[in-house]
Amino acid sequence: VRIALGDSSNLRVGQLVVAIGNPLGYANSVSAGVVSALGRSLRSQSGRLIDNIVQTDTAINPGNSGGPLVDSNCKAVGVNTAIISGTQGLAFAVPSNTLSFVVSQLMQFGRVKRGYFGIVGGSRAMHRQLQQRYGLMPTAVQVAGLDPEGPAHRAGIQPNDLLVAADDQPVGSMDDLYRVLSLRPPDTPLKVRVLRPLPGLFKSLEVTVIVEEDRKLLQGTTANQPRLVQHTVRPMSDFKLY
Repeated sequence: VRIALGDSSNLRVGQLVVAIGNPLGYANSVSAGVVSALGRSLRSQSGRLIDNIVQTDTAINPGNSGGPLVDSNCKAVGVNTAIISGTQGLAFAVPSNTLSFVVSQLMQFGRVKRGYFGIVGGSRAMHRQLQQRYGLMPTAVQVAGLDPEGPAHRAGIQPNDLLVAADDQPVGSMDDLYRVLSLRPPDTPLKVRVLRPLPGLFKSLEVTVIVEEDRKLLQGTTANQPRLVQHTVRPMSDFKLY
């Protein structure tokens, strides 16, 4: 039976949905529930962030994965993906719009093209005065390492730089940066707002980074992975505000 693909952006919390699959080998089983929440995030086994996950209380068990999550119009609005073991009513599905994006990429390129930035970093709490002066989030991404041949290094980003925005969207963590990169085709410019620590002060900069395709996905092995150079990260207490 063919099921048309729906538009997952039209889903609403509380909407009725049905999960179809083969739970524990019981073929063509159907279970009903509702959309519990939208916009959840999950971490894949490779460590990549999967955004806009649909949470549902529909009964999903091993064997349901890969089956459709169907709305009341008989359209597939998601793909049953995961549950949290030891709980009831906590199941997740990849939205149909993500599926459409991935399928179109596979048909066009034979792979999913993802952006590569070329840094190692982590969240760093921002001083309250910095937040007020520059209109920042409570955290920013502090650069701890760079790929010497990567796009960030070529654009002039330096160790200890604080990345506070990308594509005019606030960036408070590496996940925030990944969300921006996931929507950015390779070989396109990305404007990044940077706070650079200088002796006694911070300098605000706007840097344009030409995003590359993620070479890790193309190589498939760790033997030829980009070499990321680590640096000593200076604590925020080393800087004063002027």
